Amino acid sequence: QVELLESGGGSVQPGGSLRLSCVASGFTLESSAIAWSRQAPGKEREGVSCITTDGSTYYSDSVKGRFSISRDNAKNTVWLEMNSLNPEDTAVYYCGIESIEKFCRHYSSAFYYPGSVGSWGRGTQVTVSS
Repeated sequence: QVELLESGGGSVQPGGSLRLSCVASGFTLESSAIAWSRQAPGKEREGVSCITTDGSTYYSDSVKGRFSISRDNAKNTVWLEMNSLNPEDTAVYYCGIESIEKFCRHYSSAFYYPGSVGSWGRGTQVTVSS
């Protein structure tokens, strides 16, 4: 059974940092591109970052330079390091399997709806406020 479990969310002040983890089970992580998305209340889900099987990384314009995605296939884990957080980053963050790997490059845009991602995790809440 495919399962993705996010953790590491919490409440931080503007300028703070968090490191989200996505632990995968039930499938071969090294054969899968993994995406992070987020959804704020009343807003559409947006793609935040994607990492391909060969380690290429892509980021939305709003997080580029502040967030960093990485993976360790031996640990079945993908991370999203988030720095210089601001209130606009407040959302539930999800990881999922990007089923069409070449679509990872679409995450490098102002907005991308991750419609080809399957098997989303349950998400972890990130709240940035003073």
